[in-house]
Amino acid sequence: MQQRSPHVSRRARAGRPAAAGAVAVLVLAAGAPAAFSAPSPSPSPSPSVASAASVAAASSAAPGAGAGAGAGAAQDAAAVVGGERLGRPAVQVAPRTGAPELPAVLTGRSWLIADAATGEVLAARNAHLPLPPASTLKMRFADTVLPKFDRTLEHRVAPAELAALGAGSSLVGIKENLPYRVEDLWRGVFLASGNDAVHVLSHMNGGLARTVAQMQERATALQARDTRVVSPEGYDQDGQVSSAYDLTLFARAGLRNPDFRSYCATRTARFPGALDKTTGQRSAFDIANTDRLLGKYPGLIGVKNGYTTNAGATFTGAAERDGRTLLVTVMHPEQQSKVYDEAAALLDWGFAAAGKVEPVGRLVEEETGPDASTAPAAEAPASGVLPHAIQQADHALGPTGWTALAFGTALALWAAGRLRTRRRPHPATPALPVLPGGLPVPPRPDYAPHIAYSVPARTTPGTAPRGATAVGGATAVGGSTRRRLTRHARSLARTTRARFGRSGARARIRH
Repeated sequence: MQQRSPHVSRRARAGRPAAAGAVAVLVLAAGAPAAFSAPSPSPSPSPSVASAASVAAASSAAPGAGAGAGAGAAQDAAAVVGGERLGRPAVQVAPRTGAPELPAVLTGRSWLIADAATGEVLAARNAHLPLPPASTLKMRFADTVLPKFDRTLEHRVAPAELAALGAGSSLVGIKENLPYRVEDLWRGVFLASGNDAVHVLSHMNGGLARTVAQMQERATALQARDTRVVSPEGYDQDGQVSSAYDLTLFARAGLRNPDFRSYCATRTARFPGALDKTTGQRSAFDIANTDRLLGKYPGLIGVKNGYTTNAGATFTGAAERDGRTLLVTVMHPEQQSKVYDEAAALLDWGFAAAGKVEPVGRLVEEETGPDASTAPAAEAPASGVLPHAIQQADHALGPTGWTALAFGTALALWAAGRLRTRRRPHPATPALPVLPGGLPVPPRPDYAPHIAYSVPARTTPGTAPRGATAVGGATAVGGSTRRRLTRHARSLARTTRARFGRSGARARIRH
């Protein structure tokens, strides 16, 4: 993050369950099959198996590591994102016969190398160890904000957008009260690691706090659970950490965006400068990518390097060779300059080890939100809608079952409706067509199965309906009223069976 380029860096400026139960009681009491009762609740989505990273006290902190660096157990070993072996502190590798040896000197406190296409982790050490990320966190910033603005859009920089830069920040050299194209700002982010460019884009996105929140949300969606975002540019802040595993996830997600891939692969560019007050012409100057492997390591694509006094050196890179793309992350080697040497050595080993090692873990894919269509359906049906299981039974019930089912459901819905009114006047309900003898009309198979029939309430002036209290203080259908309704339903079923059962005729209503 505080990557000081000798050319461009400078100091910065300072009630329904009861009704559902009544449906089941009345239907079963009337002799209807249990399979046609209201459906049971759908199970709620189970929580993710991977636990959040726990930032432990630093037990082996390197000199200069700040309060934000946790060096203890990264994740619960029983639920490590990407595989249990990635939660172990020692070097993890599973060579087959003929596999090359890992580089002899690897001093990074945490590192990982993986196949970008398959997500297979070929080898790792302390993959989930939370450490200060420095400017490699800008990959998370870019993946979050880059898709939101057209690259040709121009934005005039206000003084307030450059007011909160931390001391010692690396800057690309943005001037207030001048316009900049979005693509120039992104070059300032990727090439010069400019915190000023990050702040301008963050303000365009709604402010620093909003951007930090969105970055954290995006990290959560990617299952990057070792990461805690405090500042959008990676500037040293208490509690701001990430891991080799999470940084590799960020690089993999970002490289799927063509603009992200183009910016991180750019070696040099012209950047707009100040306005000459005499001539009215605007100057420009060259900026160069601070990634020292870009243009030197064969096939290197990018992605981002970083350095602060507290974090030390960090680097995440991607390289392609013979149609295969590898991702590598190295964090906090013993010496700052070693981060590039160790990353290059791991890439060489990874290309040589193709097909000769078993993966020790996997880069997980982004989590997707739950489908709204799978929401639980435990509540009683709304007025006018039968339970789904009853809808499907449309062609399965004869006259006896449909009569009992319609009557029982109607009574239960009437009781639930009375509870919902809470002292409101009981609405008049139109009477149903009836068969001789006063029986409700059973729906035919070609009747719309989603319509629920109701029965008019029998009340006398000045009295509350029986079976459900006006204030909802008692059960919807309970006590003696429930027993009376149960007897009524059973009697109704016997009467219907006697009437229709002898001849086997089915009631058919013309309409």
